[in-house]
Amino acid sequence: MSLTPAEQKVLDRIDEDLLVRIAQDLVRAPGQNPPGEEAATVAALTAAGRDLGLDVRTSPVEPGRDNVSITLAGGNDPGLLLLGHTDVVPVGDGWTVDPYGGLLRDGRIYGRGASDMKGGLAAALGALAALRDTELSGPVELVAVVDEEETGKGIRAYIADPNRRYAGCITAEPTDLQTIIAARGDSYLQVSVHGRASHAGNPDGGANAIYGAAAVVAEIERLHKELAAAPHPLLGPATWSVGQINGGTGGSIVPADCVIVADRRLLPGESPAEVLADLGRRVAALHLEDRGLTVELAMPMEMPAFETPEDADLVRITEAARFDAGGPPLPLAGWTAACDGGYIARDLGVPVVVLGPGSVTTQAHRADESVAVAELVTAARAYALTALRLL
Repeated sequence: MSLTPAEQKVLDRIDEDLLVRIAQDLVRAPGQNPPGEEAATVAALTAAGRDLGLDVRTSPVEPGRDNVSITLAGGNDPGLLLLGHTDVVPVGDGWTVDPYGGLLRDGRIYGRGASDMKGGLAAALGALAALRDTELSGPVELVAVVDEEETGKGIRAYIADPNRRYAGCITAEPTDLQTIIAARGDSYLQVSVHGRASHAGNPDGGANAIYGAAAVVAEIERLHKELAAAPHPLLGPATWSVGQINGGTGGSIVPADCVIVADRRLLPGESPAEVLADLGRRVAALHLEDRGLTVELAMPMEMPAFETPEDADLVRITEAARFDAGGPPLPLAGWTAACDGGYIARDLGVPVVVLGPGSVTTQAHRADESVAVAELVTAARAYALTALRLL
């Protein structure tokens, strides 16, 4: 699709220097989670929004942890939501540059969160700036929530307002500028096995919680293999992965307690409650009570999956806008990562795509994380064009 003069006028307002400055300011503002240090990033983001003359509002989720809403006003019709998050994973080891330096080198900005997803936030703000003084049928709102990297407290607080109305949502996560129409969800499950301590010289006098946990781990591995037989066409199969196990107090003591933490990736339409119930049935079938053990199950985090039909208006408009903005020739695709867009699709009934600068596979959560400035520009152009054509 060729650009109209009005569209070209908006795209000409995309300011690369502005995008770089905002992205660097955001990278230089720490936001590690855990422990939940988003406040500095929130301050940098709100300052940038106010400098651009946009309507900026914050709402507390927990002390020192605010969601941010930056809105460009439009008409009274449902608007476009640009969704992001202000937290980043911990810095970790192996860096050769300052993780909070915002170094610009060879066309890339370096630092923790540059790709996941402060680059996306900068591109969204750049699009809002370019759209000022443009008549739209509805507002364009950038929402940046806390706690995406952990338990989703920010997005769950945001969707608690039932009056939110959108024609569509673009989640600005790093996708290598590919339009993602389906994403797996995620959940964490905690299995606590309780037994009875005794001296290891008389192990039959106790009830070994680690033995019970080992049986649960083996059952989870069987479940993972079963799921492989039913892959989703875009996302592959649902998966299980045991990521943590902790139990016992010493080698000479029969352990009374053991805790397993497992990751369960979800497919569109899967119910987290049913996943938890199914694991409960599988664990019950192990008859651990015959060993003197009891088991407690919990799901401390769940993030829903989503899938948007490829013929949906949002998908068609966003994909055309991405291409016209200079995006790479990539097909519509699925994403095996999870994101807050699943909540928007499930709980608000809004069509969702994921599209953003940077790479979740080669940059996110790694040392020397970076994002290309050229991708920031293309993403901002794509967001602005989508708003023009959708609204």
